[in-house]
Amino acid sequence: MTGKKYGRTDGCVRCGRRRGIVRRYGLHLCRQCFREKAPELGFKKYS
Repeated sequence: MTGKKYGRTDGCVRCGRRRGIVRRYGLHLCRQCFREKAPELGFKKYS
């Protein structure tokens, strides 16, 4: 019987990459996937 896994999720939920994870706001996306999805999620680039 396996219990709930606590702590970090294993890598990006979209591509599985384990480095450069954006965990803020519970996103769990890598930097690259975040850049692709950010406008769709409502983030705006200011500079």
